Amino acid sequence: MNYYIGLSLASSSGMDSGVAVIDEDNNLIKLDKLYKMNDVIYFFENFPSLNNSKICASVPYDRTMLEGKWRILAKPYLPVATNKNIPNRDNWTQRHSSRGADYFRELIQRGITVSRFDVYMTRQSMHLNSCYKDRSPQDCKFLQLALKNEWGFDSLPSNMMPMSHMEAILGAILAKENEVHPEKIRTLYEFRGLNVIDINKNIRISTDIFDFEQDFCQCK
Repeated sequence: MNYYIGLSLASSSGMDSGVAVIDEDNNLIKLDKLYKMNDVIYFFENFPSLNNSKICASVPYDRTMLEGKWRILAKPYLPVATNKNIPNRDNWTQRHSSRGADYFRELIQRGITVSRFDVYMTRQSMHLNSCYKDRSPQDCKFLQLALKNEWGFDSLPSNMMPMSHMEAILGAILAKENEVHPEKIRTLYEFRGLNVIDINKNIRISTDIFDFEQDFCQCK
């Protein structure tokens, strides 16, 4: 049996990273919180079915990017990055963090399938983005109910789960669909030698209304 592991990797060890393991029938095998990168490595190295698993880890954002006045003065990222008069010292225009990238490349060299995903873009592609503030209690509850009612995760508890757990479930779903329905998966870009993947169209929810709105806008 194949297992699908989703990892919602935080930007630093000060925030919790979520890990979720599902099987071929969408049964939740394990949910856990990890903090340090050593904890992440320890989890994968001690997972008994790692060779039969497909992994999809999120690309964390670099929270040190453009803090304070730099965030205001450097809004046009591309002109700043290409202007020779403004040196990009310490890679301060980098949007994503390279945390864990070396270990994931090592797993690939060992023959394990590893891909990356963008949490926010995947939520949009799966129609799981809400109108509430990002990662607020209302947003967490919305995502939990959507996963339970529309994606068949009936074993999710009724009390509110950590957002890192639910984002990890998104990665596990994406890892499974990449294996089962590769024709419905697209590659957004490459980051540190790994493909960042996403869903072309929502597999579970009908997209008729979205196609209608798009055709209506084109007619106008």
